[in-house]
Order: sequence, then C-alpha cells, then structure tokens
Amino acid sequence: MMILRSSPASPFARKVRIAMSLLGLEAKIQVQPADPNDAADTLRKQNPLGKIPVLLREDGSALYDSRVILEYLDHLAGGGRIIPRNYDARLAALTLQALCDGICDASLLVVYEGRYRPADMKVQSWVERQEEKVARALAALEGAPPPLDATPHVGQIALACTLGYRDLRFAGTWRKTHPRLVAWHDKFAAQVPVFAATKVAA
Repeated sequence: MMILRSSPASPFARKVRIAMSLLGLEAKIQVQPADPNDAADTLRKQNPLGKIPVLLREDGSALYDSRVILEYLDHLAGGGRIIPRNYDARLAALTLQALCDGICDASLLVVYEGRYRPADMKVQSWVERQEEKVARALAALEGAPPPLDATPHVGQIALACTLGYRDLRFAGTWRKTHPRLVAWHDKFAAQVPVFAATKVAA
C-alpha cells in the first residue's frame, strides 16, 4: 500500500486527498501524519526539502510536491481524469493550479511571518507584498471564475483548497468582496463531499 505523508491543515495535502477520493484510490493509499517542524520526522529523508505532501510508493520511492503526486494519481486512474488529455484544456487546468498554488504559497509566507518571526524583526512591506499577490490573484478569479467539471480537474481542486485555506487561516475575509467565488466554492462543496470531509476546524 502507498503512504501519503501529510498534515490536515495543508492545502496542498488536501488537494491530494480530494484527488484520491475522486479517482477511487483511497483504498490504495494510507494517510500518515508528518511534521515538517520535527527534525526527527522521517519526512526529511523522504523529501530533502522537508515539505508535505509526500507520496511513498510501494517500491519505496517518494513523489513530491502535490502537482507531481496529482499527475501520478491521474496516471494510476487511467489518465485524463483530473488532468485533461486535450492540450489546451490541460494547459488551462495546470495554469489555474499554478495560480492557486501561488496564492497558497503567499498565504503561507504571511502565516509563517506571524508565527515564527519575532515581532521586532517583522518586515511589514514584505508581508504587504505577499498580500498584494493574493489580492491580485483573487480579483482575477473573481472576474472570471472557472467552470466546474463533473469530475473537477487539478485547477478546480486547487482553487477549492485555496479558498478553504483562506477560510482556515484568514477568517474567510475573501468572502466579503468575492461573491462569485463564494458561489463557486459552495457549488464545489455541494458537488464534492470529500471537500467537507477534509475540512479542518479553525
């Protein structure tokens, strides 16, 4: 059996868990917790970067990051399920995933700045730069929300997890000014039950 090393609050690990469900692969993958902050955790041997998620294959090899894992899971499920076969559609899905992963990366940097850096060493202009990235990306998505496929592709999965992470770590402040994304989020949640099942309480 394969093993997914992850943390419940990680939006990147949540992407993988949702994909596992959509592709019918949950019975083939055991989810095990990982602590990127624990130097004794074997995570750092499985991924030298010490980041989650990591998928340990049955032959002992490790796959990371979430984008690579999703590519592999789609392959295991026959291909073309969550990563479109059509080249233009594939590019659109991967570009949406990259945008949403970028929002999560910037959001995580803001979280880590508050969590790990002493107050007298914080650089507000750097925090604001990350927040501006998020604001621009959410504005672009609000202006043209993506469609939602019957089986969501990697970009749509990433968007749902990104909005979920903004709910978790930033009190859902995005909802006040992005009504079209709120409607999209609610439609995704209704269509994909595992989205609620993987939600972490704030």
